[in-house]
Amino acid sequence: MPGKKQDRVLPVRADYRSGSRITTRWNDNDPYGHVNNAIYYFWFDTAVNRYLVEQDVLDIVGGDTIGLVVQTGCEYFAPIAFPDDVTARIRVDRLGNSSVTYGVGLFRGEEQTASAAGSFTHVYVNRETRRPVPLPGPLRNALEAIAI
Repeated sequence: MPGKKQDRVLPVRADYRSGSRITTRWNDNDPYGHVNNAIYYFWFDTAVNRYLVEQDVLDIVGGDTIGLVVQTGCEYFAPIAFPDDVTARIRVDRLGNSSVTYGVGLFRGEEQTASAAGSFTHVYVNRETRRPVPLPGPLRNALEAIAI
């Protein structure tokens, strides 16, 4: 059963297709005793790019096609703090000709309800010209595998 907060259905692990573990660091916490909101965006970036590297569709150093972040957003539901372990779960919410919007859920420990959920949009461009290009076939296949 999905979690609720003020009569709103919160994302759960099963809403996402792939995931990876992230260990919080001491310096992720802010003076209020929880992970600073900006760190969540690092985790989104890490989860998405880790998936692409693991699928062998992202060559960070020499690939002709690279993804540029053009939009991100996040909703926060419950705090995460050091020394929590976090699982970042991802999916593809929208797949275009040269862009993809990911959904990302962040889960504390073994909790089934997300502590935060966000979106992350890449536009794929030629590394040198920075002009949009169609998603290469292998990349599109990897993205379709986690699409909802």
